[in-house]
Amino acid sequence: MHKVLIVGGGPSGMALCICLRRMGLAVELIDEDRAWSPIGAGLSLNGASLRALDRVGVLERVSAAGHVHSAFELRDVSGRLLHRAETPPDPRGIPSGGGILRPVLHEILASETRARGVRVRLGVKVASLADTGSTVRVRCTDGEQGEYDLVVGADGLHSQVRALLFPHSPKPRFTGQGCWRAVFSRPRELDCVQMYMDAAHKAGLNPVSSDEMYMFLLEHVPNHRRMPEERWVELLAKQLEPFGGIWPQLRAGLGARSRINYRPLETLLLSPPWHRGRVILIGDAAHATTPHAAYGCGLAVEDAVLLAEELGHEGPLEETLARFTERRFERCRAVVEGSARLGELEMAQASLAEHQAVTMTLARVIAQPI
Repeated sequence: MHKVLIVGGGPSGMALCICLRRMGLAVELIDEDRAWSPIGAGLSLNGASLRALDRVGVLERVSAAGHVHSAFELRDVSGRLLHRAETPPDPRGIPSGGGILRPVLHEILASETRARGVRVRLGVKVASLADTGSTVRVRCTDGEQGEYDLVVGADGLHSQVRALLFPHSPKPRFTGQGCWRAVFSRPRELDCVQMYMDAAHKAGLNPVSSDEMYMFLLEHVPNHRRMPEERWVELLAKQLEPFGGIWPQLRAGLGARSRINYRPLETLLLSPPWHRGRVILIGDAAHATTPHAAYGCGLAVEDAVLLAEELGHEGPLEETLARFTERRFERCRAVVEGSARLGELEMAQASLAEHQAVTMTLARVIAQPI
């Protein structure tokens, strides 16, 4: 194994670049976005996600630029505190949670990717893949052609590599919910994730830096209606009306310059195999989850860490790629299906006890070492 092409410059693709360069492999990265800019506002990071970022080697920078913490608060929609849980850091001192702005995490990973000597080409897609048995011949949309020992599709939910590799694979499935996100200034006393919910509403706040926090709100959208960007302020303000406490102040501050993002929630779980010949899928290209467990980014980075680990072992590549998928599938399946189940309970306005039961099951899965 000498030369690897990674398709997709999101967290999983960049994390894999960094890990493989540490192993001394020649790595190229292509991404279809000429600006190489992330979509979205903030990211919630659980303890497992932080441990994965630590194994990539960027946790110190993430902690400095973002916000890490070991507490969680549950509140009702009026803002009244119902429960606060404190979880101590793990034996290595890694906290149980945190948050960071997506563009900040992107810049940390991108700068490390470039610093490691990865060749990055932007505004480029794969035009064709031809597995010869000993290499993969790749032709790109910029006209460049090359041969690689391995090609990794880390190109997200609507993966082009997945479409080329498994043209009859399932398509992403809309869950019935949409997620609103926005960034606000953070009051100093808000020092951890705060979840506000009742049977019909769910929203949260998470610190993402020393002075900012991001908001997330889940909306039931049974008819999958479009949310025009020019109306995002108006539509989000309407969704925030039932919430008390700090929320009226946040709602009043919404305006044309607010950093708001909306996206419908879609999910996907590709049954094994995740590879064909010398081409493999990781991250959202293989297992896209909803944000209910704050673990989409973490799962993707875990994929990168463990694929690099498997590639470091001797043995036929086919066996290596199959072993990687075997290590990952059940964990990813549990998170994808458990997160989707939480969304179903929210749309059904189920009891808090039912939410907590699924959440605890998910927490036990996530707490398992990878």
